[in-house]
Amino acid sequence: MKNRLKVFRAMHDLTQEALADQLRVTRQTVVSIENGKYDPSLPLAFRIANLFNVKIEDVFLYEGEPGEFHGYPPMSKK
Repeated sequence: MKNRLKVFRAMHDLTQEALADQLRVTRQTVVSIENGKYDPSLPLAFRIANLFNVKIEDVFLYEGEPGEFHGYPPMSKK
């Protein structure tokens, strides 16, 4: 999953350590997310988005397999 965490961190003039402290994670977690080596849990993704006052999808971009369905399944008609 691609992300723009480093961009948002820079826009808010935060070091990796300062961001980690605000998110209650280690600096290594921030480094790993920024480098795309770790996908955050959903609660952590919400904390990140809330901290920057943006939507999760503004920070994280899910890249599924080509042709993979990315929405809700169609509703069945009764």
